[in-house]
Amino acid sequence: MKARPATPADAAAIARIYSAGIEERVATFETRPRSAADVECWFDGVHPVVVVEDEGGVFAFASTSPYRTRECYAGIAEFSVYVAREARGRGAGRVAMNALIDAARAAGFWKLLSRLRGERSQSHSPALGGLS
Repeated sequence: MKARPATPADAAAIARIYSAGIEERVATFETRPRSAADVECWFDGVHPVVVVEDEGGVFAFASTSPYRTRECYAGIAEFSVYVAREARGRGAGRVAMNALIDAARAAGFWKLLSRLRGERSQSHSPALGGLS
């Protein structure tokens, strides 16, 4: 498995993985599945998105998005990591997160923030990670 920067051509695969996570209701509080067109909007030239793939195609992704609009938060991004159900437990999430940290650092971000909710968790909690 290898990570690489995502492109708009990956939007359908990312939307499939993300929408499955939304339907499962274990890793997000989102309720509306996303389309490839929704995901294409993530490629704003500022916020990195990475995918993890093997010879079978894309099976995980990690993305950044704006945290707050105030200028003082310009170096902070919110992040998400999703792995296709059939690929879980193989380390793809870690590969995606490590690649995203490198990409975010290169893009000028110094902190990533997220609310985490997993299968073993009943609530979410903030997770802060400095990139320096």
